[in-house]
Amino acid sequence: MQEAYINVWQKAAGFDPARSSPITWLAALARNKAIDRLRARGSRPSEPLGDDALAIADPSASASERLESAEEGRLLARCIAELEERQATPIRQAFFGGATYAELATREGVPLGTMKSWVRRGLLRLKECLQR
Repeated sequence: MQEAYINVWQKAAGFDPARSSPITWLAALARNKAIDRLRARGSRPSEPLGDDALAIADPSASASERLESAEEGRLLARCIAELEERQATPIRQAFFGGATYAELATREGVPLGTMKSWVRRGLLRLKECLQR
């Protein structure tokens, strides 16, 4: 891990935010360093893992799943930020805060049908943005 951080420090000037996010770039550098280390070690015979070791499952998400999830989260936040405020706020409150259409309509002082229309239009625009 220390070698990966040294590599990041030495190659920081080569980071291009247009090509990837910082965490993706960092993961690629660490992965490449790990592969280099394995190749340098060569092919050595190793002891096979016992059946007990193979039965242990790691319940946490893999590194690639966490990276993908973080990227999706950033994309979602960017797309929500592109919405009109009268659409973005109710969508945030409904999907992240658990508010109902009726509660949202009351808060905004608009008819229930209007609120449903705002949220529906916002979700359609959000879908378009996420598919780009």
